[in-house]
Amino acid sequence: MIDDIDAHPSDCTPPPAPVAAAGPALVLCLAAPSLFVFEIVWLGWLLAAVALVLAWIVDRCTGVASFRRGGSPSLLRDLSLIAVGLMVVSSVPLAAELDNAAMLRFTLALGGAVVLPYLVSRFLYRDRAIRFPWRAGGRWRPAQWVWLVAVLVLGWLILPFYFITSGAYQNWPVVDSADLITRLFVGVGAVGIWDELFFICITFVLLRRHLPNWAANMLQAIVFVSFLWELGYREWAPAFTIPFALLQGIIFLRTRSLGYIVTVHLLFDAVVFAALVHAHNPGMLDAVFLLP
Repeated sequence: MIDDIDAHPSDCTPPPAPVAAAGPALVLCLAAPSLFVFEIVWLGWLLAAVALVLAWIVDRCTGVASFRRGGSPSLLRDLSLIAVGLMVVSSVPLAAELDNAAMLRFTLALGGAVVLPYLVSRFLYRDRAIRFPWRAGGRWRPAQWVWLVAVLVLGWLILPFYFITSGAYQNWPVVDSADLITRLFVGVGAVGIWDELFFICITFVLLRRHLPNWAANMLQAIVFVSFLWELGYREWAPAFTIPFALLQGIIFLRTRSLGYIVTVHLLFDAVVFAALVHAHNPGMLDAVFLLP
């Protein structure tokens, strides 16, 4: 067993655990822009492999048994779950398409990126790090309801301007029929729900087991925004996708509620959907948006 091998004494004077974990976690999260922004797949896979090797070294130096079921959180185990999800997602092209084959491909890849890490964590690693706390946090407070309204207003102000002036709406297929508009609505909503399952309930939660909240949130935002870039949120989209990703992490910390952050995301995506329909069909929703 690897865990029975004695490491060299000079390698086993560990820095504080969060500092030791930061390097492997950062390397793994940098695999996301390699895979989804620059689309250099071999580099993304290489970074993921390097991150896992570094995580194993950190486990060895901090006395954590990487391959023992249960016990203390293992950096290698937790990063491997994120890596599995990233590799599954990167196995398919993420360009927005609405035909049957593309929607099936998305369903299998995105579904697998959530289900596989969950199954490995629960049944192979025998821990319960990955959870989906839909109703946690109790009743929503007034400030939470106010934020839902603010999300709609901000989306209404930002998204049509972004899609139309940047031309980014052309990263999505033309939706000029009832069938295509319906497919777009379903696809945008489904991907929005998946975002919170993978980036928050898996990536963010696992990183938090080893890093301060602020560091884990910044790293999950790298992965989140990189995925959105390949999906179509390009040009100057990071000006709002980065704050959105960071805010979703902060809101989850405050509310502990998957249901709430999904609601926030779906409201924002409802405006995304309407803005895309508006951009592809001039005149259809002129009464709704400021920008024709």
